[in-house]
Amino acid sequence: MAVAAAETARVLAAAAKTAPLDQPTPCDDWDLRTLLNHTILWTAYSSERRAHGDSVAEDLMSKDFTADPDYATDYQHQVDKAVTAWSDPKAWEGDRAVMGSATPAADIAAMLIIETVLHGWDIARATGQDYDCDDQLARAVLETVQAQGEMFRQYQGFAAVVPVPGDAPVFDRALALSGRAPNWEPNG
Repeated sequence: MAVAAAETARVLAAAAKTAPLDQPTPCDDWDLRTLLNHTILWTAYSSERRAHGDSVAEDLMSKDFTADPDYATDYQHQVDKAVTAWSDPKAWEGDRAVMGSATPAADIAAMLIIETVLHGWDIARATGQDYDCDDQLARAVLETVQAQGEMFRQYQGFAAVVPVPGDAPVFDRALALSGRAPNWEPNG
């Protein structure tokens, strides 16, 4: 989680310096502002609250985080709080209520990690950056996408699987299983 959060914070900070908020992203119907707000909400604020067994505060659900000129700095601070909260072994124990059902905390953490990595990658691609995902993290993302992909598609969180060669790198396979074209370009 710490590795994913650090890389996404790096990408988000670079995007905040130069990227127009109305540009397209790999998330079909989302411009960069929508993607950034979603990422900030779920990978930082909701992530911290989930570690404590709580849901995200209702007043944050419609907040435009990008309206604050220092949103990248605020994100770094908040995502650090989320990582700290999940560093407590107790955060990984027991179940949490998610959409009316009990879900193991470890599964929630895994979903938050893929949310952080996949949307970090989305931001990177939309803004012409690379996203550094080491093999260990890529394998963890692939395992979670394989296990949870159909559920995410059911709730329109993932698009249809994108075909990639069988010998594609692990991270490309994870991206493809989540409905992302690994070679996505902003104008292509």
